[in-house]
Amino acid sequence: MPPAADFRQMLRDVSLRVTAPRLAVLSAVHQHPHTDTDSIIGLVRDELGTVSHQAVYDVLRALTTAGLLRRIEPPGSVARYEARVGDNHHHVVCRSCGTIADVDCAVGYAPCLTASEAHGFVIDEAEVVYRGLCPDCSVRS
Repeated sequence: MPPAADFRQMLRDVSLRVTAPRLAVLSAVHQHPHTDTDSIIGLVRDELGTVSHQAVYDVLRALTTAGLLRRIEPPGSVARYEARVGDNHHHVVCRSCGTIADVDCAVGYAPCLTASEAHGFVIDEAEVVYRGLCPDCSVRS
């Protein structure tokens, strides 16, 4: 995880003011990838004390819009946030416990990554979600 000084510079680089809530949210998401909003709120409150839900939602929106965080919505899950941005990676989700991990871009023959019809869209990303059982859950089954 980058040191706090790097978080400050990250915010400055995208012309965002450096504030305690922004630093706390960046830290929380870097420490806990694929974290949901309620968990982020809890982590930020642990660090800062009282902070409103709305303040955290506003920070998440600003950081996502600025490209410092990525919002993902795996099927059957609430929105989650991650700090890995700027690439077209995918995710694997455990069917049992919901654990999420990053998967680098699909390799080999992948016809489903090229849309059969673009409907006039300029497509710049394909979202793939792999599903299965994580190592812990596969041992238990």
